[in-house]
Amino acid sequence: GIDIYFENVGGPMLDAVLLNMKLHGRISACGMISQYNLEKPQGIHNLGQVVAKRIKIQGFVQSDHFHLYPQFRDLTLRYIKEGKITYVEDIAEGLEAAPAALVGIFKGRNIGKQYVFIARDQ
Repeated sequence: GIDIYFENVGGPMLDAVLLNMKLHGRISACGMISQYNLEKPQGIHNLGQVVAKRIKIQGFVQSDHFHLYPQFRDLTLRYIKEGKITYVEDIAEGLEAAPAALVGIFKGRNIGKQYVFIARDQ
């Protein structure tokens, strides 16, 4: 089961997660991207799991913590320079690779930040 879940999707994904949460699990909700452009937002069908499993759900927005950004930036840049934080880039070459790269994002095929280079500087 799931101990902690970062909710950024909503809809059927959240419903599936609720069924798989462990007792006393925690959910941090930051977004519901699957709902943003719907004419009528979808309801949550498995909300009873919150009570049955005593799940804690808390919403948050980054603007509540914006005052901490300078400290975060300085610390993060230092950690990157020291090699304590690393990143992975998934690079696709050429415009013809763009559709497959986009589909790959939604199917979970890519690892890291997805880039599509249309043309490289000489």
